[in-house]
Amino acid sequence: MNDNKATLEEANAAISKGNFEGFLEFCVDDIIWNMIGDEYLKGKEQVRAWMKKTYSSPPDFNAASWIIQGDVLAVEGDITIKDTNGKSVHSKYCDVWRFRGGKMAELNAYAVEIKHLA
Repeated sequence: MNDNKATLEEANAAISKGNFEGFLEFCVDDIIWNMIGDEYLKGKEQVRAWMKKTYSSPPDFNAASWIIQGDVLAVEGDITIKDTNGKSVHSKYCDVWRFRGGKMAELNAYAVEIKHLA
C-alpha cells in the first residue's frame, strides 16, 4: 500500500471517531485546506476551528476510488454530515491531497450535495 494512502486512511479513521487532534497530527503546520467555491483555510488552527464548527458529529464517509501519483493523492467518494439543525446532508466528493514529508500539506476539496438519492 502507498504510504500516503495509509496516512490518509489513518487520518480519516481519527476524524470518523471525532478525534480532530488525531487527524491534525497527520498534517503539516501550514496546511492549506481549499474547499473549492467555499472556504479557504491556512494552518492547523483554522482547520481545527472549521472542523469543530462543521462536524458537530463525526462525518460518515466512504472513499470509493483512489488515484495516486507521487506526492499527490485523489480520492472520490460519498460523505454525510449533520447540518446545524441535525439534518443529514449527503454529498459526493473528490479530495485532491498533496503530501510533503509524509504529511498532508494541501487539500483541494470538491463536494456536491446530493438532494435526492436514487
